[in-house]
Amino acid sequence: MGIHDTAPVPQDLTPQGALKRLKEGNFRFVNNLKLNRDLLEQVNDTKNDQWPFAAILSCMDSRTSAELIFDQGLGDIFSIRIAGNVITPGTLGSLEYATAVAGSRLILVLGHTGCGAVKGACDDVRFGNLTSLLQKIRPSVEAENTVMQGRDSNNPEFVAAVARLNVHNSVNQILKHSEVIRELIAQQKVAIVPAMYDVATGYVSFFDESLFPDTPSPVKEGVLLEK
Repeated sequence: MGIHDTAPVPQDLTPQGALKRLKEGNFRFVNNLKLNRDLLEQVNDTKNDQWPFAAILSCMDSRTSAELIFDQGLGDIFSIRIAGNVITPGTLGSLEYATAVAGSRLILVLGHTGCGAVKGACDDVRFGNLTSLLQKIRPSVEAENTVMQGRDSNNPEFVAAVARLNVHNSVNQILKHSEVIRELIAQQKVAIVPAMYDVATGYVSFFDESLFPDTPSPVKEGVLLEK
């Protein structure tokens, strides 16, 4: 069965509790200890409704399936995927539905190492409709100031640094453009956390400081910077 047995999200589940479930799931994934699930039974249990405890905004990269890397079953999480985990009106609306309507307690914005969209932004690629998407990542490219040499897609260190900034920037954009989510966070009903997935190890690094809405995050030119 799913981690919460496909039952409604408990009223006393906190954002911290939702984050704990994701951390435990990633631990199982990395250690090949996935839960035994009857997926067909979950199909039956969720045929009339769903109660995902978290909403995960991640990249469309084929290696970053949220259900797998957090060892979740059918009905456990909302998975919203777009190249570069960037913020659009569509992703914002999806996150607002997940939290304000369906009751998810946590928003996780998940970037990853070796991201093709980030590499494209680092090289300022212009290609069809991808151009406007990559431009949403460019502020993170321009704000990155720790790598002075090799500031393009050929430098894994630079790409990784930009990817981390981009995750924080996406969090910042959600908070800036969604009054609905800001209010839920202020009421401590929902939290938003940035994280990074390592495609080489399967391990997720969580930046938990954003779980606490009263903790200010440093901002520079609209980009949330790591502490």
